Amino acid sequence: MSQLAENRYPTVPELFLTARELAGLRPKLSTLRRVGTSRAGRPLHLLSVGHSPRAVLVVAGAHANEPTGGSTLLALAERSLLDRRLRADASWHFLLCADPDGASLHRTPAPSTLLDYHRHFFRPAGPEQPEWSPSVLPPDRLPPETLALTGVIDELRPYLQVSLHCTDLGGSWVQLTRDIPGLAEPFAKSAARHGIPVETGASDAAGWPVSGPGVHVLPGPGSAAAYPSLPEDARHTTWHHAHRYGGTTAIVEVPMWASDTVGDMAAHPAPRTALRSFAARLRHDARLVEDVLQDALPRLPSAHGPLLRAAKWALDLVPGLADDWGLLPPAGTSMAYIGSVDAFGRRLPLRAAAMLLRVLTDADDRAAPRLDRLVTHWSETFAERFKARWVPLEHQVEHQAATTVAAARQAGGGLR
Repeated sequence: MSQLAENRYPTVPELFLTARELAGLRPKLSTLRRVGTSRAGRPLHLLSVGHSPRAVLVVAGAHANEPTGGSTLLALAERSLLDRRLRADASWHFLLCADPDGASLHRTPAPSTLLDYHRHFFRPAGPEQPEWSPSVLPPDRLPPETLALTGVIDELRPYLQVSLHCTDLGGSWVQLTRDIPGLAEPFAKSAARHGIPVETGASDAAGWPVSGPGVHVLPGPGSAAAYPSLPEDARHTTWHHAHRYGGTTAIVEVPMWASDTVGDMAAHPAPRTALRSFAARLRHDARLVEDVLQDALPRLPSAHGPLLRAAKWALDLVPGLADDWGLLPPAGTSMAYIGSVDAFGRRLPLRAAAMLLRVLTDADDRAAPRLDRLVTHWSETFAERFKARWVPLEHQVEHQAATTVAAARQAGGGLR
């Protein structure tokens, strides 16, 4: 895959072409088929390797702004074709991109800096995200991408589903819908081998039980959410759809840019004070973006495009989240956790500003330069605060692939 050598993420059409080439190498062993259609009419494709009824399902592209998974999926598909040990007791199935519409809007095949990444940023509003939509929408309003994904799960009944995600800046961690004993050790060894820090206090998994450093298990029903204001609930996502067939889902996160601050388990000297300061900054930064939005809205040709919907969705999360941070006891008190919340608080207004900037730039609106200065400043201070260092794409892919294979082995797949 030439994209790895170039540190370049493949586009969805490139994913399809490479998958078609791989399927053609062993036509008796593999198939490539269409399993759904996006809202905009784009195809969703599934590449299958092997014939065992015991299935591993690998999903890439569930979040448009997290491109590593596509490269990892191709690497795993090639390995499953060439290494018979991987398919000795399991077949492998690869959903090339769960959200091709979103991927068409997030255009950073080879970002060089966090600023470059944010200049072409897109992450859909929660109801438009294939994995997360069941947590915020009733069943009769689920998007076709979600229905395609759950349909594949219903057909394959995988003992393991692996959802490939990545973070812009931070470390690597794993989220599990059920514990996979023994996964923490190979996960940590792979991260160390590739120079990737293990994120021990990820705010995405705040309050979750820990199976090992950086490996978190989703709490069961009835447990309180760490951030009650957030509308999404991971327990109602497509991750749990595999449970009806006895399966487990692993969400494997890797960073595009690493920060060596994310593994610091030392106690933070003043976690409540820090969270209150983050809440105040979050409100302030969101107001700056909101002011630009309200000023520009009357001049925009449309107020309903996906970029604008996503920017508004992000801004709407701010008041409740800031209240959570300011009023609730912290879900964690380590330096790593408080740092993760700091990063979360920087991301939310930055992402809203980045998507709004794209709208204003396309409209040649007079407010664009003002917002451009904010996006530039926030991207640069984000990178500086966390001492961001680029993780070569091949290392992102190798670590994510190794963790996926380890999860398949440890989950009882019988892989050798």
